[in-house]
Amino acid sequence: MSEQDLIFTLALQHIPKIGDVTAKKLINHCGSAEAVMTEKREHLLKIDGIGSLMIKAIFDKNYIKDAEKEFRFIKNHGITCLYFMDDLYPERLKHCIDGPILLFQVGNINLNKQRIISIVGTRKITKHGVAFCEKLVEELSPFNPTIVSGFAYGTDITAHKSALRHKLQTVGCLAHGLNQIYPKSHKRYMVDIEQHGGFLTDFWSTDVFDRNNFLKRNRIIAGISEATIVIESAEKGGSLVTADIANSYNRDVFAVPGRVTDTQSLGCNNLIKTQQAHVLSNPLDVPYMLNWELETKDTPIVQKQLFVNLTTEEQKIFDYLQLQGKQLLDVIALECDMPTYKVTSILLNMELKGILRPLPGKQFELI
Repeated sequence: MSEQDLIFTLALQHIPKIGDVTAKKLINHCGSAEAVMTEKREHLLKIDGIGSLMIKAIFDKNYIKDAEKEFRFIKNHGITCLYFMDDLYPERLKHCIDGPILLFQVGNINLNKQRIISIVGTRKITKHGVAFCEKLVEELSPFNPTIVSGFAYGTDITAHKSALRHKLQTVGCLAHGLNQIYPKSHKRYMVDIEQHGGFLTDFWSTDVFDRNNFLKRNRIIAGISEATIVIESAEKGGSLVTADIANSYNRDVFAVPGRVTDTQSLGCNNLIKTQQAHVLSNPLDVPYMLNWELETKDTPIVQKQLFVNLTTEEQKIFDYLQLQGKQLLDVIALECDMPTYKVTSILLNMELKGILRPLPGKQFELI
């Protein structure tokens, strides 16, 4: 992305009346953020859902001036910008309708690793919660997952520290710009995390710190991950919002059960009771449910030979899975350019023909 493209994209991102969903619609229609902000008003009015107030904001030159200032901050601080159409943008987040059009990153992060899990929970984590979280990361470490959390007190920092202890990549998703850190007491962990992962946010350096930022931040935690794990939660809390978002993205959610009398287990127990989360009583339930296998070297690649007749659509899905390996239902539908309901039916037929098998987490792979 050129400097000029980035400035226009920043400007579009920061217009209050335009969220990420609408911004993507505008960019897809016009071709780029610059094209959006230089398009004729009458042409923009023809786009579904775009009104006169929105268009007035698009042509307000103050947003370009603000974007130029933020661009200078980004450049001066060596921040990496991830555009939602770029290859480096997190693959799973590309399939979230409200994923940010721009992400800001510092550190050494590989966001397109296959095994990425989010660990969330209460800030008032108990000793039992700390012990389970540490044991979870320890037993998952042979599978080399990336550990994502929100860098907050309690569960978040426990997960990050456990990941560092086992030399795993860990990513902190922040609810503020990269010019500050919250809580300030966690500043001492920043260097280690940046060396073994890093930080992500879609907030500017000029954004006012606000409690609502945490709720917005949670969609990134849920969106970049294969699964979200709730360690402990009271009856209400931000981690339950993250679990809800993860479910809306068709991601797996796990919750650690607790005694019915434990205040910090009420949220987890409710997730399990309402079938919004898998019971997580043993850390190794995670690789089992997600169908993880320990990687081995020199595994021969076997070319599959089919002796069954496939329809055109079945062949398209077969060819895609042969190239990609196991894949999520929603991703298969998107990449094969078919509606999800139709892909579901086709996958069932292919399963009955003995061509593929379903996996936990709404994934499928060829047999």
